Amino acid sequence: MKKNGHRIIKVNPDSIAWEMGVEPGMYLVSVNGVDIEDVFDYQYLMDEEEIDVLIREENGEETLLEIEKDPDEDFGVEFENSLMDEYRSCCNHCIFCFIDQMPPGMRETLYFKDDDSRLSFLQGNYVTLTNMKDRDIDRIIRYHMEPINISVHTTNPELRRKMLGNRFAGDIFPKVQRLCDAGITMNGQIVLCRGVNDGEELERSIRDLAGYRPAMQSVSVVPVGLTKYRQGLAKLTPFDRESAGEVIDLIEKWQRTFVSENPDAISPHFIHASDEWYILAGRELPEEDRYDGYLQLENGVGMVRLMETEIRDALEGMHDTDLQIERKITVVTGFLIRDYIEKFANLVADRYPGLDVRVRAIRNDFFGNLITVSGLVTGRDLIAQLKEIQDSSDTEPLGEEILIPVNMLRSGEKVFLDDITTDDVEKELGLPVRVVWTGGEKFVRALLGLANSENEDRQIYEL
Repeated sequence: MKKNGHRIIKVNPDSIAWEMGVEPGMYLVSVNGVDIEDVFDYQYLMDEEEIDVLIREENGEETLLEIEKDPDEDFGVEFENSLMDEYRSCCNHCIFCFIDQMPPGMRETLYFKDDDSRLSFLQGNYVTLTNMKDRDIDRIIRYHMEPINISVHTTNPELRRKMLGNRFAGDIFPKVQRLCDAGITMNGQIVLCRGVNDGEELERSIRDLAGYRPAMQSVSVVPVGLTKYRQGLAKLTPFDRESAGEVIDLIEKWQRTFVSENPDAISPHFIHASDEWYILAGRELPEEDRYDGYLQLENGVGMVRLMETEIRDALEGMHDTDLQIERKITVVTGFLIRDYIEKFANLVADRYPGLDVRVRAIRNDFFGNLITVSGLVTGRDLIAQLKEIQDSSDTEPLGEEILIPVNMLRSGEKVFLDDITTDDVEKELGLPVRVVWTGGEKFVRALLGLANSENEDRQIYEL
C-alpha cells in the first residue's frame, strides 16, 4: 500500500480536498515532497500553511496540488487505514498474557497482540517498548506524542526478561530515560503476579519509576487476570483477600511518602491500586482526591468512585421530581462489581420508588470463575443464566427490559466477545436489551428508561 500511497476512502464535502477534485479511490503519496509513513507524518506536515500534496489516481496518473490554508485547517479526507500503516504486533511471550489464555475458535482479531506506541498515543493502549528502535523514540520526541502508556511490570531487567519472555525486554530503560529527558509525559502499568513481581520487587519498581517523575506522571498496579485456558503456560497463583490487602498496604505507604514529599505535584500520589484490589480485599475505596484527577481511569483506577460521584451529581441535578416511573428491569454485570451496581441502582430507586431494579451477576463459565469483570462476560453465559432465572419463575423475574454495560460489546457494534449479538439475546429471552453507556449520568438515564444520545461511543477497550 505504501508503494502506491495511502488509499482515500472518503472525501468530506466542502473540504479542501473536495474543492481540489480529490475523490475516493485515489491515493495520497506525499506532502511537501515527503513520503508519508503513517498518520503522524501526515498530521505533522499538514499543519503547514503552504503544502504540496501529491495525489495518484488508480490508473497511476499523478497530480500535484498546491494549497494555501490555515494551519489548523483539515485537508478533509479519510484513509483506508486510520493509522496509515500496518499495526505492530507484540514480540513478547508474557507469562501473564491474556490473549494466550483465550480458547480456540474465536474471531481472528481477538488473537492479535498489538504493541504499537502510536496506538498508545491515539487510543491509550499500553506498550512494552520492546518493539521500539531509536528511530521510533526520535519520532515520538519530534512529534511530541504524549502521553505514552508503558507496560513496565518490573524495573528489574532480569525479571522483566523472564516475565515478558523476551531477552531484550530488560533493555528499555535507556529509552524511558530519553523520553523523560525530552519531557514526554508517560504513564506506567504493572500487572502484578503473585510471588513474581510483588513484595520487594514491587517496592523496587515503585522506587525506580518515581525517579522518572514528573515525566512519568502516574503508575497503576493491576492484578493478573487468569482464565481456565492456561494449559502449558506458567503456573500463576491468583490473589486472595489477604494478599490483596498486602498490596494495598504497600501502595498506600508509598502514596503517603510521595504526598509528603511533593503535595503540589500534578499527580502527588503517583502510584495507584486499581479498584479490583479494594473489592477483592473487602476494603472501602479511596476518597476521590486520592485518584489525582483519574489519570489511570482506563486501567480500572477510580472507575467505581467516579461512577458513584457522577450518579449522585446526576440525581442532584434532576429537577423532574414529578417524573412518574413504573418500571421493572434487570441490570446485568460481572461478580466483581455487583455489590456496587446494586448500591448505585438503589440510589436511583430511592429517588424514584416506582423503579424496581434486579441486579444479576453473570458467572463467567466461558473463561472460568476467576474472571469476574463485566467486560469479559460472553453472550452465551448471559443468555444461559438469565434463561435459567426465567424458567424458574412464572412471575416475569427479568422485568420489561435487560440493561447491559457497553464494555461487554465490541467497540462500535452490538456484539459480545463470543460473537453473540444483542439481537440474539433479545430473541432468546424475548425481552429488549438496552446498552448502558459509560458514565454515571447515562446509568441513571438508562435505569429510568430515558433516551440515550445516538452518538455515544465506547470508552473502555475490548479486553
